[in-house]
Amino acid sequence: MCDYRTKEWMVTLPLSGTGGPRGRAAVRGAFLGFLIDNFDIYLPVVALAPAISYFMPPTLDPGTLALATSWIFVATLVGRPLGAFIFGNLGDSIGRRKATLIAVGGFGVVTLVIGLLPGYQSWGAGSIVALVVLRFIDGVFLGGEYSGANVLAMEESAKERRGAAGGLVQAGATVAWVLMSLVTLGIFQFAAPGGVHSAYSQWGWRISFFIGSALAMAFLLYYRRTVEESSIWAKAPTNKLSALTLVRGRAARVFLQVFVLMTGLWLLLNCATALLPGVLGSRARLSSSQITVALIIMYTAITIVFLIGGRLSQRSGRRTYFIVTGLAALVLGVPAYALLITSTGRSFGLAVLFATLAGMFIVAPWAVVTPYLAERFRTENRAAGFGLGYSLAVIIPAFYASYQLGLAKVMPAELTVLVLVVIGSVLVVAAAMAGPETKDVDFRVQPEAEPRTAPAVTS
Repeated sequence: MCDYRTKEWMVTLPLSGTGGPRGRAAVRGAFLGFLIDNFDIYLPVVALAPAISYFMPPTLDPGTLALATSWIFVATLVGRPLGAFIFGNLGDSIGRRKATLIAVGGFGVVTLVIGLLPGYQSWGAGSIVALVVLRFIDGVFLGGEYSGANVLAMEESAKERRGAAGGLVQAGATVAWVLMSLVTLGIFQFAAPGGVHSAYSQWGWRISFFIGSALAMAFLLYYRRTVEESSIWAKAPTNKLSALTLVRGRAARVFLQVFVLMTGLWLLLNCATALLPGVLGSRARLSSSQITVALIIMYTAITIVFLIGGRLSQRSGRRTYFIVTGLAALVLGVPAYALLITSTGRSFGLAVLFATLAGMFIVAPWAVVTPYLAERFRTENRAAGFGLGYSLAVIIPAFYASYQLGLAKVMPAELTVLVLVVIGSVLVVAAAMAGPETKDVDFRVQPEAEPRTAPAVTS
């Protein structure tokens, strides 16, 4: 716990990534919140993709259909920076905990409404417009969840264990993928995917959205009861427009370095999460069920990488970890991805092996994003810096489909994803080298100010 009189950290339990009961509750809450957040974010990629014809005109050619589908995902990503701005400022002014509760409640409601949408046969083009608009609003709220809960968890974690805590929180994203894939695979058993008139297209996909909404509401109650406000935030100066401080002086240089790093990381992540499932279908010729199984295996492996990577970064440092894993994505991830692309006609086992290796190497740098971003900003603008640093960099990589179309004019279309991986790796390594080591940053060192009263847990 944190003693307000001595300002000394007292590590009372050896649980990785925590600093006593408050730390355990905060890290557990951030893990669950990030899991539910990511369950919602990637619903269009996993749950809705097999039923996307439900929202589209039947006359679309495959290329236009793929581009239109990508915009559903892009709408969510583009909404997140706005959410990070709004909820980052709220997190720095009214508290990390309150901002988290508002954000989670918002995306829980929006996800439920999406699950009730009619399709193209009922609303025509209005159905896809409604879907895109709602996913944008969803993205706004999703951008607020990690701006509050993840920052709170890092502030309540012992300094020497933030790496392990951050790896655990980040693993919530990959556990979400495994959970969502298992749910989708289960739905396939009684609502088979197919054309627009299949059971899955008509109603099966809705189940995943209803589950996502229910998880958000359950988490809302859980977080409200168990997680206290950050004791670090309670002693920091009030900052109602903390995002504006990120564009001035030293903070602007810090934010630029974080922005370049996260742009590279998002390029890598999109290549694994948004593009790899399509490669498994088009190049490896796997069925929808086989793709789901492959994703379960891949994300289980990545979860292990995150848990180990967070711990390793506490020894090697975040900067070194980014550099080493960024280079690994380049020299090992690209060849593994290339093997997957050329695996047409090969066995299911080989396709899964190549996909798992590609995913592990390409996504590995993400293991330390949560502690690193928290350590790069001061307490008075940490929620805004974390949220905007995480989300604003989404925008450029979000248009990956457009970049691929441009690259396809000068090279085989199936190989364009490899170029994106190379660019992402180079950006990660370069940005990490330009930044400092952060693992020894002490959150307790703050400017003198009157302490604020942290809200008590509501029972």
